[in-house]
Amino acid sequence: MTKWTVDASHTGVGFSVKHMMVSKVRGRFTGVEGTIEGNPEDLTGANINFTIDATTIHTNSDDRDNHLRSADFFDTETFPTITFVSTDIVKKGDNEYDVTGDMTVKDVTKKVTFEAEYEGTGKNPWGVDVAAFEVEGKISRKEFGLTWNQALEAGGVLVGDDIKVTIDLQANPAQ
Repeated sequence: MTKWTVDASHTGVGFSVKHMMVSKVRGRFTGVEGTIEGNPEDLTGANINFTIDATTIHTNSDDRDNHLRSADFFDTETFPTITFVSTDIVKKGDNEYDVTGDMTVKDVTKKVTFEAEYEGTGKNPWGVDVAAFEVEGKISRKEFGLTWNQALEAGGVLVGDDIKVTIDLQANPAQ
């Protein structure tokens, strides 16, 4: 099996969540690493390991980012990483896959499925092979113990439960 490593400088991990029941807050994690062991042109049978440095969360608000790092949410002092390890990959179409795996946030591990689309391979200007994927999914933050919230006077809550996750991933053959 060929081993590919995630190119963190060309990979983006983003998320969005409902705020005050009407708008969305978007954010990203800048610290990512991972491997894909297998053929990027056919992910069936591949092994995917992905780690996010939760301390690198960025939502365009230092106060909110610090709150998200606190024990109310990610508790990054105790649990600095979020991990994903694939357990099953099912081909849905020509370049589309359902990638199921164990995702760990804080001390909770749950099976989640992400939709992945193979975007292609090529060589960068320095002659290095690259493979690209677009990944999307949705998780429940409450299922991972991220339960802090605040009731609103008009009804509803400050932070929604569903977190939409988007990943634009680029990988290179392991050296």
